[in-house]
Amino acid sequence: MTQLVVPGLPDPLDASPGSTWQVDPADGRLRVTAAPLSDIFVDPGAGDGQVNSTTLLNAATLLTDAPEGDFQLSAHVEVEFAATFDAGVLLLWLDERYWAKLCFEYSPAGEAMVVSVVNREVADDANAFVVDRHDFWLRVSRIDNVFAFHASSDGETWVLVRVFGLERPGAALRIGFEAQSPMGDGCAVTFSQTRLRGVRLSDVRDGS
Repeated sequence: MTQLVVPGLPDPLDASPGSTWQVDPADGRLRVTAAPLSDIFVDPGAGDGQVNSTTLLNAATLLTDAPEGDFQLSAHVEVEFAATFDAGVLLLWLDERYWAKLCFEYSPAGEAMVVSVVNREVADDANAFVVDRHDFWLRVSRIDNVFAFHASSDGETWVLVRVFGLERPGAALRIGFEAQSPMGDGCAVTFSQTRLRGVRLSDVRDGS
């Protein structure tokens, strides 16, 4: 398995097989091209959470073990949107049945959006808000036994997207990055100013 050292993260990350993750030595940017027809999604309409024709778990991922206790993982995300649901993603991963992702995604209306998905056997899918540009900031945080998703236009003031619980006894949490193009021929995604801090987020709703 290929490993990459990403600026702002203390440990190497594991790249999924066949993915194109690279760290630009000049500026430290993390770059990847999502494969065509790639995603991480378990259709809630399937009913049982089993892998089937409506399930995709083939997106490019780059993951590392989550630190113990509270943390915040953030990145500036740029996506060369081309097709519906193209996205750059921050990913929480326990296993194929339990995961969550915060996406900067291209909507069916041709708009950039912040979107979140939490999968507990099957996935939900929640649109947060439209963004009038092709770059944005994303952040995932753990506070005790809950997680918070936030997004930001400047990396300073954060808008709450979602607070939720995600548990899977016996499964170790992994965190990192994903790129997807579920309906397209692939898209280029760049993550920059990546940062993982073992710092507790004191208030999920005050913009900090």
